[in-house]
Amino acid sequence: MADFRLAEHFVSINGEGRRAGELALFLRFTVCNLDCSWCDTKWANSEDAKFTLMTLDELMDIAKDAYSNGVRNVTLTGGEPLLQKDISALIKELVSLGMNVEIETNGSVPLSDDVYDSGATFTMDYKLPSSGMEDMMCLENFTKLRKCDTLKFVCGSRQDLLRAKEIIEKYRPKCVSYFSPVFGSIEPSDIVEFMKENGLGGVRLQLQLHKFIWQPDMRGV
Repeated sequence: MADFRLAEHFVSINGEGRRAGELALFLRFTVCNLDCSWCDTKWANSEDAKFTLMTLDELMDIAKDAYSNGVRNVTLTGGEPLLQKDISALIKELVSLGMNVEIETNGSVPLSDDVYDSGATFTMDYKLPSSGMEDMMCLENFTKLRKCDTLKFVCGSRQDLLRAKEIIEKYRPKCVSYFSPVFGSIEPSDIVEFMKENGLGGVRLQLQLHKFIWQPDMRGV
């Protein structure tokens, strides 16, 4: 029987990415294999983080309730959702329900064939120097990113921006790349100036909408 370590679930707007501003069901799972310096969900990352053990059917009941109330997007997040061993089974059920499934993954876990072919889209991070986790990146994942996916660079400094530019130029991902500022560490206007200076017309700046609508550290939004 499939079991999932669910930290929380809620309906809110997508705060970032291609569906920013649209309603989505968020399913947050515990445990992450990274420890980024600026992570805002450290409370869900450790092995002993509080969770509710959920079956596939129980998660689908949550999804069906959201769907019946007009929600068509679901975001699987964490922690690191790809560490849930039965995640591909969940994705397939959510897709069959008619939901747009987005997986927020940290870039260190290989995009296995069963997950890749499940019908979901990926929002994949590349961890930059300020995260302290750049050496954990799975570079083979760049070969699997499609036009429908998203590559996200969380930037906390000019050094991060320069490194993000290098990565884009080296791997030339098929998908859209986003620069997202570490909240409170770098001014969005500085990122815009960097994009202008370096002719990064194919990159998008994104701000985490939920951190402007609610308190930046509020959960469940």
